Amino acid sequence: MEDFEQLVSSLTPREENDEIKLYQNTVSVACPVCEEPFDDLVVCKNDETSLEQIEPLDICVTVHEGSPLLFTHKH
Repeated sequence: MEDFEQLVSSLTPREENDEIKLYQNTVSVACPVCEEPFDDLVVCKNDETSLEQIEPLDICVTVHEGSPLLFTHKH
């Protein structure tokens, strides 16, 4: 993903821990995968990470510098 730094600069940081960084899309930036606005971006920091969904989500996935990027879309 070429414009990763530009993308995250448009998002609102919400959470960071040893496994993930979570950003909220408060300005309706388009998902680089499906081109629809997404709700949150989850950047996985480890090769293996377990995520718990609290509501049904559609998820688009890409990779930046070896880290999976998950773009969530709420129903």
